[in-house]
Amino acid sequence: MRTVTEIHDLKTLLDDVSEGHRLTCDEAVRLFKIKDRSSFLIVAAADALREEKCGDAITWVRNQNINCSNLCVNTCGFCGFSCKPGDPQAYELNLDEIGQKAALAASRGVTEICTVSGLHPAYDLNSYLSMYETIKHHAPGIHIHASNPMEVAYAATKSGCTTREVLEAFRGAGVGTLCGTAAEILVDDVRQTICPEKISTDEWIRIIRESHEVGLFSTATIMYGHCESVKDQVAHLDILRNIQDETHGFTEFVPLSFIHPGTPLYKKGEARPGATGREDMLMIAVSRLFLDNFTNIQVSWVKLGLKMVQIGLMSGANDIGGTLYEESISSSAGAKTGEFLDPKEMQYIAGDLGRPLIERRTDYSPV
Repeated sequence: MRTVTEIHDLKTLLDDVSEGHRLTCDEAVRLFKIKDRSSFLIVAAADALREEKCGDAITWVRNQNINCSNLCVNTCGFCGFSCKPGDPQAYELNLDEIGQKAALAASRGVTEICTVSGLHPAYDLNSYLSMYETIKHHAPGIHIHASNPMEVAYAATKSGCTTREVLEAFRGAGVGTLCGTAAEILVDDVRQTICPEKISTDEWIRIIRESHEVGLFSTATIMYGHCESVKDQVAHLDILRNIQDETHGFTEFVPLSFIHPGTPLYKKGEARPGATGREDMLMIAVSRLFLDNFTNIQVSWVKLGLKMVQIGLMSGANDIGGTLYEESISSSAGAKTGEFLDPKEMQYIAGDLGRPLIERRTDYSPV
């Protein structure tokens, strides 16, 4: 049980943040470690800040994933999606099939198409450009949200060019924003355990900065709840905050709770069985308080399920993500939430909170 003095100190810190104090890393670690009902003081402060910065609207985007291939040269411990050549579950869409999926997305009235793929052994820069040009042709005017720093580095290596040249080519082919995934935890000791074949923290940071410099803004993400510490989580958030100070190129922050059942990392005993509800709640709340230069924080229905999504929307988040229509990454790892979220279900959640639901575009402008 916390003492009166400890509660008073916590309230003082939260009041200071509401008045403009920028949380230090040590202060954020302290907030993440709170385990009693004082957690709800943090949640209340975060949601008040959300109201001040974003208003009461809960936003969402009508989007569709296109899962181009699950073949991947990497073997990440947290992934239940990727396959190697010869695996009976392996697949690869050809350009005609990608075009058909893009046309289907357009017929559904989506405003965003997001490509999801493994690092296919045969892909190079031209492979990616052909996919994006195909999507652009079959779904003209729809925003393409695609690739991440790992794929940028991979395309550059395979094609013998710089990552900046890849990013500029992506933009020329129709990509509108870059995915801020492949970040996982931006601490190299953790990356050596969960994704040793992926780019380093410094490389991820460099490519994200380049992306913002060439005009490709991006999301920012964290994957938590596996084998990282609270200090690792805060170190990751501090990197994102510093980049945003410099580039202002992140459109949103999306915490991604680790889905464990189907992953090698968990099966080998190298990860715990995901984050707890308290941790999910505090990840959203503390992030809202710490990332003072971010406007939008998304709560992932794919990772958390709809009941926990509603808690997230009371803990500082303002966005519920998208319809998706096709989701394979989380479901392959063991998620049970399904592949499509009907806007009617979003409305049910928003209405229960007494807040308006507003459809948005990728840049958060209203539809």
